[in-house]
Amino acid sequence: MTKIQVNEALLAYEETGTGSPVVLLHAGIADRRMWRDQIGALATRHRVINLDLRGYGESDLPPTAFAHHDDVVGLLDALGLASAALVGCSFGGAVAIDTALAHPHRVSALALLGTAVSGHDWSEATNDLWENLVGDVDPADFAAAAAGEVRFWVVGPEREPTNVDPELIAFATAMDERALAAELALSAVDVAELDPPAIGRLTELAMPVLVAVGAADVPDIRHLADHIAAEAPHAVRLPDVPDAAHLLPLERPTEINKQLLAFLP
Repeated sequence: MTKIQVNEALLAYEETGTGSPVVLLHAGIADRRMWRDQIGALATRHRVINLDLRGYGESDLPPTAFAHHDDVVGLLDALGLASAALVGCSFGGAVAIDTALAHPHRVSALALLGTAVSGHDWSEATNDLWENLVGDVDPADFAAAAAGEVRFWVVGPEREPTNVDPELIAFATAMDERALAAELALSAVDVAELDPPAIGRLTELAMPVLVAVGAADVPDIRHLADHIAAEAPHAVRLPDVPDAAHLLPLERPTEINKQLLAFLP
């Protein structure tokens, strides 16, 4: 692990391999460890840069205003890279899209796995699913909150925990407990959002875009995948991955690695 100065913060990252650069952007319930099964595969052809977003994992969180999408470009600047492909999952996908919209000439391609999109309002159906599966949880109780988020996102509303690899559940829970602490700290910092947000600007994504989602993910995420594929001019929407939910790179690494290697420039 290395730390590098980016926009007044020390960001933690790992770098592996040579070739065209690829930056991995983790989910909001995780950190850079979620890409454990992608690094070796992608590094056979690419310079893989696996980043902890500011405040997450081992990256610092100074009390200064910032934007995650500006941090991504700041990282490229610090590493002397004119552009890179971005691979994002969930919140990391939203950061990737925002980066591509704010700095379009710095992003050569986007691979979006179970992605969120800035400016998207969660549907009542998804809110009801949360209430039915998780209900009220004390946000200060990181263990309980992580258990609820893992039940909702990692297991998914259409599966039972007993049908999901227990090691995946344990690993995701450990990452999420740490991520919840990060989000609490981030709530005290001025985090700038893309303005206007990405949800109304997907037609501006001029680069190649790959969109994938698990068939067991929450409905809003699957609908967002359809929306991105319909709006982005050069998007490719993969078939939903069977029996997989929100953390596709961890649940189906072989399939995801194959698709990423075929897509990334």
